[in-house]
Amino acid sequence: MARSEKVDYREVVRPYLVGEDVAEHPAQQPRRWIIDFGQRPLEATLRYPAAIKIVRERVKPVRETNKDRFRRENWWSFGRPYTAIRAALAGLPRYIAAGRVGKRLLLTWCEPWTCPSDLVYVFAFDDDYSMGVLSSSTHSAWAWSQSSTLKGDLRYTPTSAFLPFPWPYPVTDEQRERVAEASRRMISRRQEICAEQQFGLTRLYNLVDEGAYADLRKLHRELDEAVAACYGWPKSIAQDKHEIARRLFALNAEIAAGQRAYDPFAGRDGRSVAQQLGLPVD
Repeated sequence: MARSEKVDYREVVRPYLVGEDVAEHPAQQPRRWIIDFGQRPLEATLRYPAAIKIVRERVKPVRETNKDRFRRENWWSFGRPYTAIRAALAGLPRYIAAGRVGKRLLLTWCEPWTCPSDLVYVFAFDDDYSMGVLSSSTHSAWAWSQSSTLKGDLRYTPTSAFLPFPWPYPVTDEQRERVAEASRRMISRRQEICAEQQFGLTRLYNLVDEGAYADLRKLHRELDEAVAACYGWPKSIAQDKHEIARRLFALNAEIAAGQRAYDPFAGRDGRSVAQQLGLPVD
């Protein structure tokens, strides 16, 4: 590297998001940093001398004793490069992240250069409509019915909860915008509360469960009703988790049997849709 060449460490040093940040930080922001060389070969890491020095001193000695050959030989790289999810996120101005385990599925927006930990699920969407659907009681009811639990907490399972989740289809532009607007308003209000009170989403929603912040509860109800309308359902079932789950099971069966047209991600690359969580595609 030429002496005059300036090193931009932001290319390999990234904010590192863990589930605790999503649940406890007032702005759902990372409080840690991680060195991520991506898929760069070792010689390319020499461009960042301070970073590779840290990895060589702190990571290499541990990796040299690892039983996994890839981890031993590629000691400067992540043990699991997650190439599929990197490809799915490429070019997005933001993405959705959620902690794997919790009393409820908490979702937040992340900046594109934030590196999620293996305890954070990533949804490769950048639009408010998708955030609204995933934040709704409809998706929550499905997630609880399809995922496992850990000490009573939801343990979101992507292969059973995300991939087979029957999204609304077809959806009009008006319906889509109504969900998007409800999502924006809900997230804006909860960000405002968390910033004012300096607590995270777990504390916030525990208080909501106790009866606090009726305005936020109302915004969630409006979002739930907007999503229900996309399915053609009445407002009366928008927060009835048992009825929602029953209807989603029936809808999923119709889609699987080819009895209903279904293309909720029209216009997107089919592989990237199936890999929203970095899952393999046959």
